[in-house]
Amino acid sequence: MRELDAAAWDELTLDAYYRRPYVESAALLDKGRPFLLEHEGAVFAGIERDDPARDVVTPYGYGGPVGGGGGFWPAYEEWCRGRGVVSTFVRFHPLYGNQAGAPIHVEPLAPTVAWRLEPERDLLAGLHWKHRNKVRKAENAGATVSAAHGLGEFVPLYEDTMRRVNADDFYFFEPAYWERLAGLGEAILRFDAGIDGEVVASALCLASPPWLHYHLSGTTDAGRSTGASTLVLLEAARWAQERGYERFHLGGGLGGRQDSLHHFKARFDPEGLVEAAVGKAIHDEDAYRRLSAGEAGYQGFFPAYRAASG
Repeated sequence: MRELDAAAWDELTLDAYYRRPYVESAALLDKGRPFLLEHEGAVFAGIERDDPARDVVTPYGYGGPVGGGGGFWPAYEEWCRGRGVVSTFVRFHPLYGNQAGAPIHVEPLAPTVAWRLEPERDLLAGLHWKHRNKVRKAENAGATVSAAHGLGEFVPLYEDTMRRVNADDFYFFEPAYWERLAGLGEAILRFDAGIDGEVVASALCLASPPWLHYHLSGTTDAGRSTGASTLVLLEAARWAQERGYERFHLGGGLGGRQDSLHHFKARFDPEGLVEAAVGKAIHDEDAYRRLSAGEAGYQGFFPAYRAASG
């Protein structure tokens, strides 16, 4: 097991969730040290945290080991013990399906939506009828969608949206987060829906063929009422389909739940669901029990000793 330096990390062709700028941006959210491990061709992106204990979490979004043979997990266990890592929390990557066979505690979540983009697929016809109605409403309102690289004016629109919906403080990212994320360069794609020269809905996506990932979005009241927030995702899918992408990964609901957000996404491709899961591992049971008032199970918030700070 070896930890790659920045230069070696940047040389690899990886899915967006494993690239250095993305992991560095996510490390700011989890207040830890970003790293990439490699073992016999398998790679694993993680964030190492300290206080009250040293543990590892995969970046916000999706992760887990990909590539290589079957030797990653034993080598990772040894690496954790050598560094005094008490526990690991893994958000597995649904499109890799890398929870299969993982020798740790695996908990299924509600499936995520991976919109199928085969060249012959009529994306509009495949929408739930309510989404088709929203698309027509947006087009009748004069909405048009354009694609561009980079953040543009996305951040203020996103922050206005988070304030309007009374989002948790977690979703108000510091400027450094956006600066690190911008390091993805052309892997960041922004789809803006405009009406009369005003951007009313925007989707920030991560492009790493064969998949386009839906990352964040922002919308004005006009964007919601006209259906532009639905049209913008349809046009993003069409953009990806025209360029040979296989899936537009919309993700799932908040916290992996089958909530209203999940249902909204599923209406783009009701049959495009893929299994999702998280993984939990305890590497030092004695330390875990000391930190968690004697508890050493996998139920509920994990790791339990971080539950108070969430």
